[in-house]
Amino acid sequence: MSSYLKPAAMLLLLLTLITGAVYPVLVTVLAQLWFSDQANGSLISNDQGQLIGSALIGQAFSDPAHFWGRPSATAAYPYNATASSGSNLGPTHPALTNQINRRIAALKAADPNNQAPVPVDLVTSSASGLDPHISLAAAQYQLTRVAKARGLSTSQLQALLDAHSEDRQWGLFGEPRVNVLKLNLALDHKAD
Repeated sequence: MSSYLKPAAMLLLLLTLITGAVYPVLVTVLAQLWFSDQANGSLISNDQGQLIGSALIGQAFSDPAHFWGRPSATAAYPYNATASSGSNLGPTHPALTNQINRRIAALKAADPNNQAPVPVDLVTSSASGLDPHISLAAAQYQLTRVAKARGLSTSQLQALLDAHSEDRQWGLFGEPRVNVLKLNLALDHKAD
């Protein structure tokens, strides 16, 4: 029996050292060397160096002078990363229909002259409830409202939107999109 115990204990110690210390340290060092921004949370700071948020987690904007992101599924505290989850409401659930109708009404109230169809990502949350991006269609839908609230021309705002648009990931996955926090920070910076 002891002839089996010593090799088993040595193997346990070796694997614990490799998987519990060597591997995590190696991955952390490589991540800091090659992907420092991503490994540290893609944090965004203002001109004074004050932390504002992360490019990976959406934020709630409700001011008509800002672009609004996707609704958050984290109900109690919008965009709470510790409460990331979907809503689990099916497409025929009355509560989901009511949420969507309220969101459409809020968008229409903020820009009553806009007769364009409301893009789906402005009224439905993502699977995580923390999505920091909106589609270009969702940004276009809000362009006139934000331009009017800021006293800018739509062409000025369109140029800013074009400058902050992101293409498909690796040219293949997803759709063109814009990070709402980055776009709103650029908008605020333009106003200064």
